[in-house]
Amino acid sequence: MDAADTATIYALRSDLALQLTRLAKRQGRSQVDTARQWGIPQPTLSKIMTAQVTALSLELLLRIAARARLPVTLQTGDEPTEAGVFVTGVPPTDRVIRSKLADEARAPLASSASHLTAEQRLNAHLEHCQWVTALLQAGQQYRANQSLRNRRRAR
Repeated sequence: MDAADTATIYALRSDLALQLTRLAKRQGRSQVDTARQWGIPQPTLSKIMTAQVTALSLELLLRIAARARLPVTLQTGDEPTEAGVFVTGVPPTDRVIRSKLADEARAPLASSASHLTAEQRLNAHLEHCQWVTALLQAGQQYRANQSLRNRRRAR
């Protein structure tokens, strides 16, 4: 395997570990409970959550993603830097935050699950990132307004 192939596989392993880590954190269970649910040893989950993926095969990570019911799309390209793993739907969680802004943020990624070119998927991902930034800013503004209202009431 040449250096570009190795770098692509490493990028896919790293991204898939990141997506699994995000899912585990959203579910809010302990590592022991999550590892038990996913059918893996807890030390393996610890490696995933600390991005120590050199000892983990891409195949193992894909099996874990399937067990966790994490819907993902793997992308490769001409360059290793184009490789990535994207969640292709709303992953299963105990709670899903619904809002118009959140739904608009999910739409670009949902469209990237269809058969788009690598450039189109990247553009959809970038648009998604812009919506996530808008969500974060809206949340910060809401918390700031709530804090201001609470201080005014306390006077």
